[in-house]
Amino acid sequence: MAKGGGERGQLLPVSADDGKGNGGGGAGDDAALFKGSAMTRRGAIAALSYMACSVLLVMFNKAALSSFNFPCANVITLLQMVCSTCLLYVLRRLKIISFTNSDPSVPSDSLFFVPFRILLRTTPLSLAYLLYMLASMESVRGVNVPMYTTLRRTTVVFTMTMEYFLAKQKHTPPIIGSVALIVFGAFVAGARDLSFDARGYAIVFVANITTAVYLATINRIGKSSGLNSFGLMWCNGLVCGPCVLFLTYIQGDLRRAIEFPYLYSPGFQAVLLFSCTLAFLLNYTIFWNTILNSALTQSMCGNLKDFFTVGIGWVLFGGLPFDLLNVIGQGLGFLGSGLYAYCKIKGK
Repeated sequence: MAKGGGERGQLLPVSADDGKGNGGGGAGDDAALFKGSAMTRRGAIAALSYMACSVLLVMFNKAALSSFNFPCANVITLLQMVCSTCLLYVLRRLKIISFTNSDPSVPSDSLFFVPFRILLRTTPLSLAYLLYMLASMESVRGVNVPMYTTLRRTTVVFTMTMEYFLAKQKHTPPIIGSVALIVFGAFVAGARDLSFDARGYAIVFVANITTAVYLATINRIGKSSGLNSFGLMWCNGLVCGPCVLFLTYIQGDLRRAIEFPYLYSPGFQAVLLFSCTLAFLLNYTIFWNTILNSALTQSMCGNLKDFFTVGIGWVLFGGLPFDLLNVIGQGLGFLGSGLYAYCKIKGK
């Protein structure tokens, strides 16, 4: 009886197989978005959910690091991991969610909720996630929001490369052409801004590489591990949490965070609260979108949501004066993203 109640309590989609065989609602969600489309309705919902969470998280992280001048990006990363892991523990203990696609294969009183061998198997994914989180958080600091989003679009090139080497996945000429248009637009947009902060730009490109490795690893390990989105997030927290705690301790970030003058400011605490909440939702939608669609689609969703990130960031944080060349580059990037979305939806 407990088993049945636990399964009925799982209201959130967590894997590529979730919803299949569970009635008309699941079958309808798995239907193609349009006739001949390569993307299902559930895939479209996952993509849109990711884009919404990503835009909001960039804004709140930027507010904490730039508006409040919080000096410890790794501490924010640590707080996000701790909050996500604690929330997952409570939800799993209450049997609201499961960690595996065939739950409950692991007893609820298990120490890690997942077999230790699976935890070891997902360690490469967790380490890739650690590098992705650290590089992505630091990259937000040194570059203004419009240029940050512009440079992050080049992630698709690294993602295509990783997919080819890890999964031997090849793409059609229209897809390759849309990616080339995005990269060309990124260089056009940043042509007059590249000399301002070489270190900041270098960190963004490192973040692009780590993102590509992370997404390709999700696509490769996530689907074969037997874990759903929550299970993969749980393993990431168990492996990466102690690593980030050790890193923040030896670098003195914990001490600087405690001495931060705005630590008890209601505004700063509200920003941290939203940042941690959105980080949990973002990680969930990244897994969901990547498993349902693909690593490249996940990267392209990152480009499509940049339209809103650039606009909101320009209004709230500024940092980049109006420049026709930048506007043209941004437009080319969005055009390439739209072309990819069209090809994906039409199944080309």
